[in-house]
Amino acid sequence: MHRKWAWQQRWAWVLVALSGFGVVVAGAFGAHALSGSLSSRYLAVFETGVRYQMWHTLAALAVLVWQSHRPLRGQSLAVTLWLVGIVAFSGSLYLLTLSGLKPVGIVTPFGGLLLMAGWLALAWSAWRQRPVAG
Repeated sequence: MHRKWAWQQRWAWVLVALSGFGVVVAGAFGAHALSGSLSSRYLAVFETGVRYQMWHTLAALAVLVWQSHRPLRGQSLAVTLWLVGIVAFSGSLYLLTLSGLKPVGIVTPFGGLLLMAGWLALAWSAWRQRPVAG
């Protein structure tokens, strides 16, 4: 296995694991600490952030498992786009609901675009089926 690729893989696994941890923390925080202090609208916004983080963390996990068996070009790009998209999309929703700073909401659509781009990168990777050299 190529040394640089192995290093990237290790970091991807660590970041996906931390995102999974963050999903549990955010979900518990939303259900227990925020349920009585946020309006139902803001609580729904927070829950949307948790839901998107959860699904994209699970998708990244699945791609990492797939990549460990059959590394293809584009898989790492998909995982990277999802991880950055999670920070931008879910992170902006968390910050919006916890701080009330509405201008933070401008970041959310860009995060959504990154999440969508990750799915397109995955489709491209699956369609092309070009193995990683190394």
